[in-house]
Amino acid sequence: MCRWIAYRGETTSFEPYVTEPEHSLIAQSIRSLQSTAGSNGDGFGLGWYGEHQEPGLYRETRPAWSDENLRYLCRHLRSHLFFAHVRAATGTAVTRQNCHPFACGHWMFMHNGFVGSWNRLRRKVEALIPDAYYPSRLGTTDSEAVFLAMMGAGLDSDPLQATRRVLQALVGLVNEGHLRERLRFTSAIANGKDLYAFRVAVNDAANTLYFREDGGQVIVVSEPFDKEENWTEVPPNHALIARESENVKIVPFDAAICSSSGREPVPAKRISAGR
Repeated sequence: MCRWIAYRGETTSFEPYVTEPEHSLIAQSIRSLQSTAGSNGDGFGLGWYGEHQEPGLYRETRPAWSDENLRYLCRHLRSHLFFAHVRAATGTAVTRQNCHPFACGHWMFMHNGFVGSWNRLRRKVEALIPDAYYPSRLGTTDSEAVFLAMMGAGLDSDPLQATRRVLQALVGLVNEGHLRERLRFTSAIANGKDLYAFRVAVNDAANTLYFREDGGQVIVVSEPFDKEENWTEVPPNHALIARESENVKIVPFDAAICSSSGREPVPAKRISAGR
């Protein structure tokens, strides 16, 4: 499973969040504590917003722990909203085009999860991408395909509804016949102002997701990067909404589409990262 961090708040360098902490994203690329993957060494990526409406991207196929550029970039790059991601590939090639984050227009997306039987379902999922957005399809991952399908479903006008529409379509595909393939969708999207994150799973347990809110700063992570206790776990089948100048909201996200879990939504809870 991949590991990632999303930040929204006062303009700052990436270093205090991505490379400097005790259990930083670089450390997680070597050994994460809450992932089934032994390492996340199939490339990494940074995405950020600055003077332009479109996000900047830096993506590389080398492992995060072996690329000296990452430490320099994180020390000098500054942004009010940025993503960082280390990848554990789930069957697609290790290429720059397959590294996260992905960008289209002023939207940025990164993902930790997968669509079961991707080789079998790939054409059907790609068919969800409207022609207007298909030229932006540069890689071969399920993540990028889902993101572009979300763009076509109306991400600009209603991010939650667009994501819901695409997930409902994916649920229909993985549950065709009697296959009951697994679907895990723990992701973040941003438009330069607002940040959204999702923790959803079908026919499987959801990947981990936590957040911390401190004044106007919001940090969302796959797993905590320190041992402080002020991390809150996002419950399965919920979405995190962090709109510009607003406090974080955690809302149920169509738990009905994940009925195979048989569980009701549970409230967010504080955790100790050192547990």
